[in-house]
Amino acid sequence: MPETPSYLTDANAALERRLKQLGLTGGEDDWTDRYLLCEHVLDPDSARPRQKFEAVARFVRDLLAHRWVKTRLTRDRENPKRIYYLSMEFLIGRTLNNNIVNLAADPVVRRVLRREGWEFTEILEQEPDAGLGNGGLGRLAACFIDSLATLQYSAMGYGLQYEYGIFRQSVRDGYQVEEADNWLRQPDPWEVGRPGKEIQVPLHASFELRGSTIRIIPDRPSTIVGVPHDRPVVGYGARCVNTLRLWAAAAPRSFDFAEFSHGDFVGAVIGNVAAESVTRVLYPNDSTEAGRTLRFLQEYFLVSCSLQDILFRFLQRNGQQWSALPDHVAIQLNDTHPALAVAELMRILLDQAALGWDEAWDLTVRTLAYTNHTLLPEALEKWPVELFELLVPRHLEIIYEINRRFLEAVSRRYPGDDARRRRMSLIEEEPARKVRMAHLAVVGTHSTNGVAEIHSDLLRSRLLKDFVDMYPARFNNKTNGVTPRRWLLMANPALARLITEAIGDSWIADLSQLRLLSPLAEDAAFRERFLRATREAKVGFVEWLRRTSGQVVDPDTIFDSQVKRIHEYKRQLLNVLHIVILYNRLRRNQAVVDAPRTFFFAGKAAPAYDFAKLIIKLINNVAQVIDADPVAHGRLKVLFLPDYNVSLAERLIPASDVSEQISTAGYEASGTSNMKFMMNGALTVGTRDGATIEMAREVGEENIFLFGLTADQVAESRSWYDPKWHYEHEPETRAALDLILTDYFSRQEPGIFAPIRETLLERGDYYMNLADLTSYANAQKRVAALHENPRAWAQMAILNVASSGRFSSDRTIGEYAADIWNAKPCPVP
Repeated sequence: MPETPSYLTDANAALERRLKQLGLTGGEDDWTDRYLLCEHVLDPDSARPRQKFEAVARFVRDLLAHRWVKTRLTRDRENPKRIYYLSMEFLIGRTLNNNIVNLAADPVVRRVLRREGWEFTEILEQEPDAGLGNGGLGRLAACFIDSLATLQYSAMGYGLQYEYGIFRQSVRDGYQVEEADNWLRQPDPWEVGRPGKEIQVPLHASFELRGSTIRIIPDRPSTIVGVPHDRPVVGYGARCVNTLRLWAAAAPRSFDFAEFSHGDFVGAVIGNVAAESVTRVLYPNDSTEAGRTLRFLQEYFLVSCSLQDILFRFLQRNGQQWSALPDHVAIQLNDTHPALAVAELMRILLDQAALGWDEAWDLTVRTLAYTNHTLLPEALEKWPVELFELLVPRHLEIIYEINRRFLEAVSRRYPGDDARRRRMSLIEEEPARKVRMAHLAVVGTHSTNGVAEIHSDLLRSRLLKDFVDMYPARFNNKTNGVTPRRWLLMANPALARLITEAIGDSWIADLSQLRLLSPLAEDAAFRERFLRATREAKVGFVEWLRRTSGQVVDPDTIFDSQVKRIHEYKRQLLNVLHIVILYNRLRRNQAVVDAPRTFFFAGKAAPAYDFAKLIIKLINNVAQVIDADPVAHGRLKVLFLPDYNVSLAERLIPASDVSEQISTAGYEASGTSNMKFMMNGALTVGTRDGATIEMAREVGEENIFLFGLTADQVAESRSWYDPKWHYEHEPETRAALDLILTDYFSRQEPGIFAPIRETLLERGDYYMNLADLTSYANAQKRVAALHENPRAWAQMAILNVASSGRFSSDRTIGEYAADIWNAKPCPVP
């Protein structure tokens, strides 16, 4: 745990008050016995590690409970504008250490753990990563709610209480294997159930068991119950504790007693099983009709529960003054997943509040805002009209009416332009009728923002150009950010201490203060201390890796990391091709002098994404062959780290020397791992894509390793690009591909990598791996050359840390609040 900075001095006094409220003043060291005895009814001396974790977590939760209540009471009294963040994902990771740091409780916890002889690291490992998210979308949401609490905005996050995470990833014979991630197998000590605040979610269908399959029965209305589970979100300094409310699905009754009494035991509970399945798992496989239906139900369930809860709170504070709704409520839709909020809010205002259409529409648009997170057209959700007709026909009626009025406005603005009407319609007519959720989100909100400057520009100029022409004032940019509390203060205590010693601790709550480090890049003593801090993080990671997996790596090699969801546009394949080039160089000439490298990969492939899973197989096979070849020993090593999650990232990112941000230009909306690596002193090898462009501007392009085609060049070369040219004219490219395609890395499974040949050479290399490979290899040569000069490497790394201040989620949230939500902080006294 990092040392408590002076910024938390006031929090220390508050901590003493909370200890007094818990009856622990003068006996605060006795809380371990109290919680083990009262919670588990056992002799404290016989406690297992998991029980010790629960005791520490319960103590910390009780410490924050008073502030949590005071935050809510302050909001009730002041009635500020409230911000609601709707997201299908919140990738929050582990909570214990985060709450200890933000509460300034580490002195109390440290002292007791030392007395009891408990190992803090062992206790932390007992907490599973919460299975509430998967990738950057969910991690961004987690950073945002951290910043909202730290900055003391009146805010709540709304998501789903998934019983199972996306999946637990293991590797068997090089292949990804998906296993159930039952992260809630043991009680979550942070969760507070609110059964008295249940929400009724109506459906126009019900469920029955036919054979071994649950079937949907149309035109038989039913209800699913949303049960809220609240988690505290502790702001840094413990002044404000906001709430993340997660909805779990349940049936409106326990079971049909009459059916059960007559012997139909399965039929009696089938409604429960169907209802509870709605929040059973994060991201059901949408390659099947059943999976798609469940996904649609999840999105509707989130929206209906959350909006009913939000409006109930609004009515409690403001009565029936519906005209004041946008003045008191701001709802942010995190991507298209909650876009049904447009139709659901309209339904409530029309059918329950009995407002007229024009007034309801005005309130809806001014209350809702939408963040787009993708430039991939196929990632913009479209739901079959049949699903709406089956499950929520009233919402479809409302969407049809929105579309009719909207297309009339388009026709008035662009008379005779039928092609534009078809492009902009909320309904896609061919090949099957579907609702375009991104179009609904843009039309039904007052703000659409991208998440990096290039992303927002491409939204305006390509993906949503017609809508920009129609509503230019609605479009804006809010470049993503990450919380420095988790990703620097907690994840990298050695570097955090060094920074605090050099410039003070105000950077923790104002990351722009890191600019004060820039002159120290020229200070030889500071550079030496910086390199020592970096090595401390690497050694710590190496020891953890050896202890948990048995794998041994050399901390004196360059740690080169690419950790993110496995997808073709993120180009893990490009990284592997370069590794094979390096391997070929060693095979041809063992006297080649190059900086020794350890390449780390981590990330999950969607279960139905076969090519992404093949890339994982290729990485593992290449790693195995290289590891067995004496020519590469001590010079080249590759590892795929399974089951990538927040906790693994917190260990690997501070230990990394090089950050791989190598997506095809024009395809990565922003990225956030790039910011975390930069903040921790890793040097970026990257394309001009996403937020990497802005990072290069902040630090100077001379302090980053840019390569490859630009987004415009990718688009302009589509019509004539021929990947075979690179194969035929670039010897290292050809040799690397030949080694893969002649089964050098798959001798026991010949031909398994044939789809790579098809993708790269026969189907046009859509993501332009071969177009960028030589440029990428040259950038990596520059990395190796710089590594030979520790002074220059440390200078560049320090400048990257110093230039990362703009990429704090505190800055991003401040921009959302000022430009989109029109909200101000509500300090808690």
